[in-house]
This record gives sequence, C-alpha cells and structure tokens, in this order.
Amino acid sequence: MDKDGNLLIKRLIKGDEKAYNIIFKQYYKSLCVFVSHYSDLLESEEIVQEVMLWLWENRKTLPQDLSIKAFLFSAVKNKCINKIIHKRIQNKVLGEMLNQYEHFFSVDDEYERYERKELIALLHKTLNELPEDYREVFDMNRFQNMTYSEIALEKGVSPKTVAYRISQTLKKLRVVFKDYLTTVILFF
Repeated sequence: MDKDGNLLIKRLIKGDEKAYNIIFKQYYKSLCVFVSHYSDLLESEEIVQEVMLWLWENRKTLPQDLSIKAFLFSAVKNKCINKIIHKRIQNKVLGEMLNQYEHFFSVDDEYERYERKELIALLHKTLNELPEDYREVFDMNRFQNMTYSEIALEKGVSPKTVAYRISQTLKKLRVVFKDYLTTVILFF
C-alpha cells in the first residue's frame, strides 16, 4: 500500500470523516459498476452503500495496513454472492410454501388462482424490499423455524435485535396486506 493510502486508513480508523468521504468518492462509482455485473443498478447501489456504511461503522476494527481497494471489492462481491444465494433460498421457500398449501386450495376458478399468485408475488416483493438483515432474520424464524436465540447466535446480534427486526417485518407485512386480511388468513 502506498503512503497516502496508509495515511488515509489511519485517518479513517481515528474517525476522520474527510478520509471516509475521500474513500467513498474514490471507490463508489467503480464499486457500483463492478456490482452491476451481478445485479441491477438499484440493488448495486444499495449493496455498495451497505458496504460503505459497514466500513464507517467498523472503522475502529480495521487493520492499519488494510488495502482498502482490495477490501472494498472483496466485500461487495461477497455481499452480492450472499444476496444471490438468499434470493435462491427465498424463491425455493416460497415455491415450497405454494406447493405445501396447494392441496388446501384446489381452485377451479381462474380468478382465485390469479389472486393467490398475486398474493404470493406481493409477499415476495414486500420481503425483497426489506433490508437484507431483516429478510434473513424473518426467513430464519418463519421458514427455517429457528428461535430468536439461535438466530442471534448465528447473526452475531442480540435476541432483542432479532425480535425487533421480526416485529418490524411483521408490521410492514400487516400494512401491505391490510386490504387482503381475510384472504391472507384463509390462505396461510
């Protein structure tokens, strides 16, 4: 690492916002372009922003000899891979949910079949709009039947954080599905 990069990391670790802004401006666009090979532009920007936020929040734990460029590109790549894996799991779980409840709803009416598919699509869309941490915790609790303590241990957060994220997810789902409440109760 060059002397300027080393100095920039040391300043960042000490909490120098100017150093952080320099790093952000220097790498943001190129990281977004890099991530866009794995996802769409909006999601790419979200991923880069999450990594940059993580960088600032965890600056005190960074090694002083860190290669910031290698670290940032590696971090966004890993976050992309995790999102892709999460989406695959989520799609599989939603498909399994549909198959699991299919026999309860042997629907002959085309409109009811369409409505059911729309509800599942709305559920999928709503869950995808949540922050990744909230989606993962909700998925682990509701679809993988993990307890708050198990999730907290795996995610490295407190059980109260897990409870908060799940309650916020449920609150969002209640708002989105308020007009469909009767149908959702019957469906699920």
